[in-house]
Amino acid sequence: MTVFPVTASTISEKELGEFVKDRYELDKNYDCKLFRTGMNHTYFLSDNETKYVLRVYSHNWRLKSEINEEIELLNLLSKNNLSVSFPIKDRNGEFIQEINAPEGIRYVVVFSFAKGGKIRFMNKETCYEIGSLMAKIHKLTLNKKIDRICYSKKSLLEQPYEYLKQFFSEKLSEMKFIKEIGETFQNSDFDNIQYGVVHMDIWYDNMAITNENEITIFDFDFCGNGWQILDVAYFCKQLFFIESDKKQYELKVQNFLKGYQKIKELSDKELKLIPKAGASVFVFYLGVQAQRFDWSNIFLTENYLKMFVGRIKSWIDYYETPTGTSISTGIVQE
Repeated sequence: MTVFPVTASTISEKELGEFVKDRYELDKNYDCKLFRTGMNHTYFLSDNETKYVLRVYSHNWRLKSEINEEIELLNLLSKNNLSVSFPIKDRNGEFIQEINAPEGIRYVVVFSFAKGGKIRFMNKETCYEIGSLMAKIHKLTLNKKIDRICYSKKSLLEQPYEYLKQFFSEKLSEMKFIKEIGETFQNSDFDNIQYGVVHMDIWYDNMAITNENEITIFDFDFCGNGWQILDVAYFCKQLFFIESDKKQYELKVQNFLKGYQKIKELSDKELKLIPKAGASVFVFYLGVQAQRFDWSNIFLTENYLKMFVGRIKSWIDYYETPTGTSISTGIVQE
């Protein structure tokens, strides 16, 4: 019988748990459970008192040097008392483990567990605190550069369009719309605004919130270099689709921006760029889904493309409507 190679596998939680317990000299009472498969695979390792998160990076998804940069960033943030899930050293002082999976080498990192729960419908006070924490991260990393992706027109829009062309006809109106966004987007639009390290995926699914409104941000897998307004815009756009009541959206997004600007000021130019920045990040993630078809193929269909692009259009239309609300002031435009 022919034995075929594989492109992706799911590591046994039992064997992974034994491997990590040995490397980190943890008590045998720790139990390892698979939490979620996806772009990377997530496991929880816990006993009755302590819990850790194990991330098993997909094969050939991130270079070891890229993971090292993510770890260095998290250590910097943690050292400065910013509330993020941070990496844990093994018994030899190392952060990254290597597993020889059927498809090839996969990297494993153990992270601290973020206390609290995921809250989709957050109140205005929580939005304020999220803005404050995001601003603190941005302030610390302003003008810094890490050895990872630089987010620009090419990585946000041009490369995603090329990935999408592998699955969808360029004649589709949705593909034409994505191409038009790329044609109207210029890097120069973002000249003279704040640049530094960005998370690129700050939304409710990547943070834990306690009953005391203590927030911990995690999953820095897409961290890189870019205009920091990208993070602000992405959170605003996610909030836009969570809140069907746009009066509630306006209330919460203004509180988020107030929390942010209490720590770090945003210029009028940056605030006006939020609609364009938010749309570009969403195109980027649509490209990621095409790039990682092995993970996203269950929903990467023409109907999904129509739905996703429809969301981008509704976001843009909201801020282009004369009676819409100005994100920079919160005052209804006449």
